[in-house]
Amino acid sequence: MSKLPMKRIEVFGLKSNRKSILEAMQRFGIVEPLNVDLSKEDFIKMDTTSSASAFMKAENTLSNALDILEKYSPEKVPILSMFSGKNMMTVEQYYDTVENSDKALSIARSINALDKNISELTADIAKLENEITALEPWMSLDIPLDFKGTKKTVVHIGTIPDKAELSELLIKYNNILSDNGNADNPMMAAEFKILSSEPGMSCLAVFSRRETKQEVETALRSMGFSHPSYVSSKIPREEAEELNNKIKQNREKIEQNTDEITRLSNNRVLLKFMVDYYSMRIEKYRVLGNLNQRKKFFVFEGYIPEKYAERVFGELVGKYNAAVEIYDIDEDEQPPVLLQNNSFSSPVETVLETYSMPNKFEIDPTFIMSLFYYFLFGLMLSDAGYGLIMIIACAFCILRYPDMNPGLKKSLKMFFYCGISTFFWGVMFGGYFGDAIQVISSNFFGKTVLITPLWFEPIKNPMRMLMFSFAVGIVHIFAGLGIKFYQSIKLGNIKDAIYDVVFWYLLVGGAIVYLMSTQMFVDMAGLKFKISPISGSIAAVCATVGAVGIILFGGRSSKNPAKRFAKGLYELYGITSYLSDILSYSRLLALGLATGVIAQVFNQMGSMFGSGVVGFILFCIVFIIGHTLNMGINLLGAYVHTNRLQFVEFFGKFYEGGGEKFKPFSANTKYFKFKEE
Repeated sequence: MSKLPMKRIEVFGLKSNRKSILEAMQRFGIVEPLNVDLSKEDFIKMDTTSSASAFMKAENTLSNALDILEKYSPEKVPILSMFSGKNMMTVEQYYDTVENSDKALSIARSINALDKNISELTADIAKLENEITALEPWMSLDIPLDFKGTKKTVVHIGTIPDKAELSELLIKYNNILSDNGNADNPMMAAEFKILSSEPGMSCLAVFSRRETKQEVETALRSMGFSHPSYVSSKIPREEAEELNNKIKQNREKIEQNTDEITRLSNNRVLLKFMVDYYSMRIEKYRVLGNLNQRKKFFVFEGYIPEKYAERVFGELVGKYNAAVEIYDIDEDEQPPVLLQNNSFSSPVETVLETYSMPNKFEIDPTFIMSLFYYFLFGLMLSDAGYGLIMIIACAFCILRYPDMNPGLKKSLKMFFYCGISTFFWGVMFGGYFGDAIQVISSNFFGKTVLITPLWFEPIKNPMRMLMFSFAVGIVHIFAGLGIKFYQSIKLGNIKDAIYDVVFWYLLVGGAIVYLMSTQMFVDMAGLKFKISPISGSIAAVCATVGAVGIILFGGRSSKNPAKRFAKGLYELYGITSYLSDILSYSRLLALGLATGVIAQVFNQMGSMFGSGVVGFILFCIVFIIGHTLNMGINLLGAYVHTNRLQFVEFFGKFYEGGGEKFKPFSANTKYFKFKEE
């Protein structure tokens, strides 16, 4: 377990070599830039805002084009392609492809324009279809909707809000004329024609004399008459036919544009590369904007892991004629943190990073954490069948796809080791998809086959499992205190190691040993052994010494004796937190029992359908679905609660964190990775 030692690096280069030097360092991906202000020494910094904005715009254009290609011409990829990782590209291939940058942007703009046109045409089709829908009630009309009549007659075209019969309309109209005193006026006569009628609306054409246009319209309004919202200068049938022709033309254009987008999908690889290219340029110009420069040269400063310093020195000096200085970091400087662990422990580095990176004065706890992490995870899931599935699935993906994303590979390796632990504890506790072997053998073969656990079965002996969980928790917590002891000694704080660790070892450890020497505790815990009274007395003395030591030295930061004693008593009250921490490990029992019980329930449900062919098929269906759900839910539970035990109970005893993760200037690409020759 270790944090890689860091060095400071300064690179002095000619401006003529600036582009090639920065691109080389970006491909190296092992130097974190440091923003140093040298303006007082007549250095200046470039304003790269406009260039970076232009690159971001180009990247968005290309990314949007790729999204459009995926919409109209989805890329056919294998189901497990997510494990394949990024495509490898050499430096020579990189520069050869960069020459097509203008072509790629032109293609992307064409794709975006075609998609925009398709969207406009689609919106136009929707509008035209709405217009056709509005015309449907008027299809029997032989005149345009905006027709006003002849020299002597007027046509009133509109709707009333009811389903109407012609006789009812005439009666209603005549009644209105009578109320207005116009019943005997022949000039007010009108002819009604019902064009369509349905619940809630009737479409009418009413013919009347031009001389009485206003009077007739007034009467019609009294009937709820209103003019249509959509009008046209063409006969409705002809207008609908014309609109349908426009829709047909739009659909043909959409098909043409879609075909053109599909044809342009042959440039998908180029577009992907250019997305990565502009992403790299954005990052490069961010660094370029922080460079200290003069008229003919520039200075690049940053952090570099000591193990890579010699290589970078040789590359920059030999290939790019740069002057490079590498020197130690000041004592008061807080360098970024880069973890380095063996292949067994490195997978759980992501768990540590989720919490916080270690600060300058702390050790990297990844190795010790990994031992407990795999142990606790397997103990929570504890089914040999589930563990075997995890082992096979993770091993297959890791071996089949060696170039997968490093972060994903770490996660798969972590679950691979968790699978081994799960399989181990499943064998120890006798869990093989719950009691599947027993159920299958008795239900379908008429003979019960039992695989006895190598240790014991938690479902039948939960108290024993609970005591074991508490014992694991005590070891885990004491390991955290041990790391605190080591860090204190390493920093020369011997008193802190004694006061903050040794006294707690004496108090908590002595109290536990003393309890194990009492008959009441042994009976309650169901232990098969008992500590001798002499050992119990010695443990009681140790616990007393620890308690007195905590009271006397727990508040040593205070010079006032009374406050010092009060703080010491308060520190002693912390024994309750140790009790609650130990009790937290009862979740090992809870999750282990949950996995086993739910698995057995699904096995019993599957066996309810009998032992025939149909029963076997239904059993298989219930078995697969049930155990898939059980494994998924309890995998998530084991992951969450294992993390919690690390973050709260373990880290809480020694770990402060606060370090900054090493973030090198690198090619943070989405589709390709580059191989430096």
